[in-house]
Amino acid sequence: MPGRTDPLVVASAEGVRLTLDDGRELVDGMSSWWAAVHGYRHPALDGALRTAADEYSHVMFGGLTHDPAVQLATRLVEITPEPLRHVFLADSGSVSVEVAVKMCLQYQRARGRAGRTRMMTWRGGYHGDTFAAMSVCDPDGGMHSLWKGFLPEQVFADVPPADAPPAEYDAAYDEHLAGLAAEHADELAGIIVEPVVQGAGGMRFQNPRHLATLREIADRHDLVLVFDEIATGFGRTGELFAADHAGVAPDVLCVGKALTGGYLTLAAALCTSAVADAVSDERGGGGLMHGPTFMGNPLASRVALASIDELLRRDWRGEVAAIGDALTTGLGPARTVPGVRDVRVLGAIGVVQLDHQVDVPAAQAAAESHGVWLRPFRDLVYTMPPFVTPPDDVDRIARAVVAAAATG
Repeated sequence: MPGRTDPLVVASAEGVRLTLDDGRELVDGMSSWWAAVHGYRHPALDGALRTAADEYSHVMFGGLTHDPAVQLATRLVEITPEPLRHVFLADSGSVSVEVAVKMCLQYQRARGRAGRTRMMTWRGGYHGDTFAAMSVCDPDGGMHSLWKGFLPEQVFADVPPADAPPAEYDAAYDEHLAGLAAEHADELAGIIVEPVVQGAGGMRFQNPRHLATLREIADRHDLVLVFDEIATGFGRTGELFAADHAGVAPDVLCVGKALTGGYLTLAAALCTSAVADAVSDERGGGGLMHGPTFMGNPLASRVALASIDELLRRDWRGEVAAIGDALTTGLGPARTVPGVRDVRVLGAIGVVQLDHQVDVPAAQAAAESHGVWLRPFRDLVYTMPPFVTPPDDVDRIARAVVAAAATG
């Protein structure tokens, strides 16, 4: 399937720079799709991978277990909210969402409510490209409208209102969420949202108070509340997990991307004991109906442990705050660029939204001329730099985003 433009060929990467096969260096403004938060060739993560390779490459997770996966599951329970006590290690973010949806369905089945087979979410979201995940992505503005008629039809609330000046908390939206849930309560198994930041669906920020409302709604109707933190987990928004902005814990939490620092594919779906017990109940299926070949892969588990340790060892809050401050200043000039609709920053996320579709090849060329790699999409030119990006390089990234927006 040929692309519209030839991709750039990366020959090597180190720190926050990608070296192309023609010798050019580009500062990575994308953290390789938001995963490489420590940059490239990090000594601690490299060492963990070598150690794991000397032990074993893979061990099946059926009837066998191993220390790296046990340690990782223990660490994830330690750093996530207290109700989350059980861990399912999956092999990608999309698969963790599939697992989360299955948990919701099996929970309701164990409660004697097998007719509750739909999920509630809000428009504007993105949860992955596998089928259950696609069904809870935005049904119109997302990438999956081609599958309409085949995907399950879920219950969609309106897009959450923007939480950026001059917008304020919108209590009427909470009433909309509560009314929609009440209307469909008898057919809903759970609620799934990306907390605080909607990622690939539009890079929108929402008020954390809406998460507390969703928690109340889920409790009222005995729904499983799922937070998809695949993009936002591990510090990206300024809190370790985005839901921490609201002080709210879900029943199921999906994490991925930065979990391994971008080294290997790995994700996890954590859940409460109530969900785990229901899934294990004979009425709920007698166990989770999912078994990826590479779940709990020891190479990925060792690297994930090293990535979490490295993150918590450093002043990650200070790093993220510094990037956010620099992006706020550096993206300011974009507000005067013709065609720019909005400029917003949260944590180590900077977004310039246009009033038209981005000319992606032109925008990427403009960024490359500044020595930066960006990957705009739809009407957005955005950046999520590695947390270790030096100040001069953050400034360079901001200038590249402004130039790409002006060109695109």
